[in-house]
Amino acid sequence: MCRYAGRVSKDARQDLIAANESYRATESAHEDARRRVVAAVVAALRAGIAPTEVSGLSPFTATYVRRIARENGIPPAAPGPKRTVGT
Repeated sequence: MCRYAGRVSKDARQDLIAANESYRATESAHEDARRRVVAAVVAALRAGIAPTEVSGLSPFTATYVRRIARENGIPPAAPGPKRTVGT
């Protein structure tokens, strides 16, 4: 027997089932959106936008943006001061 059986209402179970169904229904949409953001990150890096700026414009940390760059064959920036795109 479940140790919480006496404490969980039927409404709580229904809420959990509904939340799970909602999560499953939106999971693929979220994954598609993540792939689109990764593709946009790669395009921005290839256009010369610095990883720190890309991370500020994306949901990803600078560390993760650099990882995405390496996974997509984008070499690290040369050491030293960086110029910003458009200036």
